[in-house]
Amino acid sequence: MVLPIADALAAYRQGGGLSSSAAATTTTGGTGSSSFGSMVKDYLNDATNTLQEGEKAATASALGKGDLTTVITAISKAELMLQTVVTIRDKVIAAYQDITKTAI
Repeated sequence: MVLPIADALAAYRQGGGLSSSAAATTTTGGTGSSSFGSMVKDYLNDATNTLQEGEKAATASALGKGDLTTVITAISKAELMLQTVVTIRDKVIAAYQDITKTAI
């Protein structure tokens, strides 16, 4: 099943993984490095915020001030975001290695 990129981004944004400005940059089909750069920057900001929310929830839980459901949800989101960032990093490194192996 092929899923259009706009639908995939909308579903990802709905799940809390992508800011609306990053999705708008991607779905408008902007050209040039500035639109891609801003998309990456927005994604990394979202990732950082998600990880910080997970840390705050874990701290609140340790202090006995956090609701268990909120803590588990925040930590799960942070774990998923970290796995996503690591997967993207691995794909970028693999692409770079493939490019360096090509003959000129």
